Amino acid sequence: MTTKRWDIFCNIVDNFGDIGVCWRLSQQLANEHQRNVRLFIDDFYIASKIIPNFNPQNKHQTVQNVEISAWPTEETPLPDVVIENFSCQLPEIYKQQISNIKKNLNNSITWINLEYLSAEKWVEECHALPSIHPTLGIRKTYFYPGFTEKTGGLLREKNLLHERDAFLGDHHLQASFWQKYAPSHEKAKAAIKISLFSYPQADIKNLLLALAKSEKNIQVFLPFNSEITALNTIIEEYQLHFDEVKQLNNLTLTLLPFLSQSEYDQLLWACDFNFVRGEDSWIRAIWSGKPFVWQPYIQEENTHLKKLDAFLENYTEDAQEEIKHKIQLAHRIWSNALPVPTEDFWFKTLIELNAWQDFAMIKSNKLAEQPSLTEQLVMFSKKIDS
Repeated sequence: MTTKRWDIFCNIVDNFGDIGVCWRLSQQLANEHQRNVRLFIDDFYIASKIIPNFNPQNKHQTVQNVEISAWPTEETPLPDVVIENFSCQLPEIYKQQISNIKKNLNNSITWINLEYLSAEKWVEECHALPSIHPTLGIRKTYFYPGFTEKTGGLLREKNLLHERDAFLGDHHLQASFWQKYAPSHEKAKAAIKISLFSYPQADIKNLLLALAKSEKNIQVFLPFNSEITALNTIIEEYQLHFDEVKQLNNLTLTLLPFLSQSEYDQLLWACDFNFVRGEDSWIRAIWSGKPFVWQPYIQEENTHLKKLDAFLENYTEDAQEEIKHKIQLAHRIWSNALPVPTEDFWFKTLIELNAWQDFAMIKSNKLAEQPSLTEQLVMFSKKIDS
């Protein structure tokens, strides 16, 4: 049993993406690698939506073997490893403590800046490169998640794919899930099931109008939280309410309450197609082994479209030409990089999912052959110490 201590700093700037990633990472370090983990959070209200049994009024508590604290405003015991998540900038008093350790003991803790996930080529060149802080003289390493063996890998629990396959192979587990969230399990079973989680820029309205013209039953599930405003217009226009169903011809809309991380995983597994966004839900869609369309975080000068193209090039490199074209076209249309080619594009895409489904599962399992992000962080910390 190791006694190594890790500090993780989380600055919550985009609702649930930052804390979602940090909580998963904290859990894996604590419960799969037996690290003593302290998670510093700057927004306890948002964190309470993700972390189970978390009391936002308590500024120091332990949940599922992870210490959780507000950002320090005074000196605090330092760890062996500190992770500055998504370049959030450590508190000045904390950085000064690190500097003092280096000056007094000729030693320093391992300082890692964990960056956002990207499939761009330059990530391989920059991954695990050290940088010396200009004023403190302390080494900080930039750690880049990614999709190749030359990057830091993807965040994944050790047993995640086993749990996914067990769920997909157990009709009782699936029935129990749909009975909880679908108005009728039999209807949900017969329909094409879609989860929809997006940024406001996505053309949700026209997607739903197109699906409403389908000759097949289609059921769309909309995970909702009051902190996320992307669905507000749709909710008002279609007068959606929890525990009620909106029927538009053969399209059924179901508004879901906010789901826990494990429940959201099950939703992705149980659906036939998933619309996801950002980073956390994007990674979970990959591990679901189901067809999905990812919407990147919108950036100025369409920088997000470069990230999208890099991902599509990497993700579809082993795909047959027909399925590659379908995946790339759907992604670019959803991120407004291309106009919808025909009125029935989405319907035709969704009723021809077999080849895409096979590819998505194969690709998911292939990516899982690489060490996970958490495993690589642990291995890196051991390498630095040796």
